[in-house]
Amino acid sequence: MNFNSHTDAVVLIAVDLVNVATPGEAQGKPYAVPEGEGLRDVVSGVLHTRRPWLGSLDMVGARSVASTAPRLRAVFQAIEDDDLDGAAAQVNELLQHSGARPVLLRHDNEPWHLHYHGVDGDAAQDWTAGFATGLAVVLGSEHADRLGVCSAPHCDRVYVDSSRNGTRRFCSTNCQNRVKAAAFRARRD
Repeated sequence: MNFNSHTDAVVLIAVDLVNVATPGEAQGKPYAVPEGEGLRDVVSGVLHTRRPWLGSLDMVGARSVASTAPRLRAVFQAIEDDDLDGAAAQVNELLQHSGARPVLLRHDNEPWHLHYHGVDGDAAQDWTAGFATGLAVVLGSEHADRLGVCSAPHCDRVYVDSSRNGTRRFCSTNCQNRVKAAAFRARRD
């Protein structure tokens, strides 16, 4: 889905953050959130994947950004449960908590575009404001159903459906292939 380049990037980063900073199951296996330096590395990696010019987070910043992940997961789960009101309530809480405020910025040879930052200006508040605003844009559009939780057994990772026809149900090709292989084996038996 293409909302706008900044919204797309922030929502994709939110997806990646939820997937690395919340426990559960991933592609058929238990997933535990890394601790210590591992947490800092995965959170910094998520942020740098789509925003490579960003500076590194220290341990406190990484923990603080990661602490937003369960609240973001709740938004995806509410949408998966067909509870758009619950998802909107979660996003509104994140917006209020972060003190999201709009700021027009121009960087990296891009035209002026809207960013959202928190009132305190620390990394966690700024990222939470951006995540909440990006998710608010999606929820306030006709594309809220493009956010989801993987439907493969033993996987609870989240995704954004960017397919043309809006039929994505899996977090990854691996999960899709696991489900297809299991269905094939079931038909053979």
